[in-house]
Amino acid sequence: MPDLHLPLGFQYAGVHCGVKSDAKKPDLSLFVSDRPCAAVGVYTQNRVVGAPVIVDRARTPSDSVRAVVINSGNANACTGERGVEDAQRMTALVAIAVDAAREDVLVCSTGIIGHHLPMEQIENGIGLAKGVLSGSAESLELAARGMMTTDTFPKIASRSEDWDGTIVTVTGACKGAAMIAPNMATMLAVVMTDVAIDATQASMILKEAVDESFNSISVDGHTSTSDTVLLLANGASGRPAETPEEIESVRSMVTLVCQNLAEMIIRDAEGAEHFVRIEIAGLPDRNDARKIAKTIAEGALCKTAITGNDPNWGRFVSAAGYSEVEFDLNQLSLDINGVRVFESGSPVVYDEALVSSRMAEGEVNLHLDFGGETDPAGPVVFLTSDLTAEYVRLNSEYTT
Repeated sequence: MPDLHLPLGFQYAGVHCGVKSDAKKPDLSLFVSDRPCAAVGVYTQNRVVGAPVIVDRARTPSDSVRAVVINSGNANACTGERGVEDAQRMTALVAIAVDAAREDVLVCSTGIIGHHLPMEQIENGIGLAKGVLSGSAESLELAARGMMTTDTFPKIASRSEDWDGTIVTVTGACKGAAMIAPNMATMLAVVMTDVAIDATQASMILKEAVDESFNSISVDGHTSTSDTVLLLANGASGRPAETPEEIESVRSMVTLVCQNLAEMIIRDAEGAEHFVRIEIAGLPDRNDARKIAKTIAEGALCKTAITGNDPNWGRFVSAAGYSEVEFDLNQLSLDINGVRVFESGSPVVYDEALVSSRMAEGEVNLHLDFGGETDPAGPVVFLTSDLTAEYVRLNSEYTT
C-alpha cells in the first residue's frame, strides 16, 4: 500500500467515532480535495433510498465539490425527514472543517436500515478525521476501512499514465460484500482523479465505467437503498483532458479502476467459496447479453450447483432460456472452465470428474456462445459468487 501512486490534491482519513460498537473498527471516513472538483454520481435504482442519496442527487453533477464524508454501521435509510436533516448536518460539519460551502460536500452512509444516526458521535468523528487528514496511502487505507460493513478487507485500486512527462492518476476506494446486484447494490465507491475534466465529461465517463463494472456484478440480486459511486476530478496534475485520446485515456483508467474494485467485491462476497466469471458472446445486443448473464448469476440453482462443484450445465442453459432474451438454442454452446459441455443445442461427451475438480479450485468460468458475430469489444463479462450455507447463516443472523 505505501508504494501506491495517488492523485495529487486529495487527502483522506478514517477514524472510529462510535457508530460501530467495536472501537478497533473505523466507522467514519473523509475524502477531501484541496480545490474544487467536477463531481458526478451514479446511484441506486431502488425506489427506497437512503437520505444521503437524496442529498447527493440534488448536489450532483457539480463543478465545485470539495469533500465526501461517509459513515458505516448505519445506513440512515427509511429515517424520514430527520434522516435528510442529519445527512445535511454531516455535510455542514465537514464544510466548516475544510472551509467549503455545505453544498460542496457529499455524504454516504451504509449499515443497518431504519435507525437514526448518532449525530453527537458523528460530529466528534468529523473533528477527529479533520485532525488526521493526510495524502498518504496509509490514510487512504483507513478511509477505505471506515466504509466497511461486512467486508473482510479494504478495497482500493489505482491507475496512472504518463502524459508527456506528467503523471495523471485515477484512484478509487469502495465497500461491498452482499446485497449486491446490477443497477448498483450495497456498495459505495469514491473515485478520484487529478486530471481536469468537466462535469459533462465526467458523467459520460462514469456511466460507461459503472455499466462495465458495478452494474456487471451480483452476489444475491438485492439492490440496496444506499448504492453510490462518485467520481471527483480536481485537475491538480495541471493536465486537462482535451483531446479525444486523452478523454479516452481517462475513461479507460476510470473503467479499469471500477472493474478492479468490482472484482474485489465479488471476491469478498459473504460466505462465498467460488469466484464466478460469466462470459456471453455471439449476441448482437450487449444489453441482452448482460441480461442473460445476470439471470444465470442470480439463479439459485445455478449458484448452488457451483457451490457443489457440479457441472450441471442444464441449469445454466435453462436460466438463459428464462431470461426473456430471444435466441436460437441450436446455435448455443457452453464451456465450463474451458471444457465444452454443450454444443450447438446438444450435449457432448466430456470428463465430468475433470470439470468438477477444476470447479473445486474456487474459480469458475462459464462461457456461453450464442453463435452470432463476435462483438469487437469482446464478450460481455459478468461476475458473481456461489450460494453457500455460510451466506445464509450470515444473513439470517445479521440485521440489515
